[in-house]
Amino acid sequence: MTEQAKPQQQVEDKKLEERILMIRRVSKKTTGGNYITFTVLAAVGDGQGGIGVGFGRSLEIPPAIKKAMLRAKKNLIKINLFKSTIPHEVKLKYKAAKVLLKPAPEGTGLKVGSVARPILELAGVKNASGKIIKSRNKIVNTYALVRALKKLKARKRI
Repeated sequence: MTEQAKPQQQVEDKKLEERILMIRRVSKKTTGGNYITFTVLAAVGDGQGGIGVGFGRSLEIPPAIKKAMLRAKKNLIKINLFKSTIPHEVKLKYKAAKVLLKPAPEGTGLKVGSVARPILELAGVKNASGKIIKSRNKIVNTYALVRALKKLKARKRI
């Protein structure tokens, strides 16, 4: 196939960076023994404000990863950036998690922990500080962070 004959979806997939945030083995007790499944939390980003998060579940790890990546690409959103940071401070409460994100000056780097660092890296944010309070659940923290990023409003360059 030539470059022009390729579908648009495949061309877009090439510039998306994928990252697995969490793999969890889930064991359920049944009368016949244990029922084991795997859950995967994955994120994709284009480095220019595009970020998507997906969750996949399967009996084996590779299909769970594939499902998570497909859902992440399907849920791709565009966030507003200002230079290499976020445009303004944002606070959000989602379920048990409280998220606080603040812009940082050039050269500061990402001063966030847990799943916030890879998500902001995939989105293209290079300088920001933040905190996730009251929750250690990576799944809830991820969805809380995505909601906080959706709340960002555009800021004009001077």
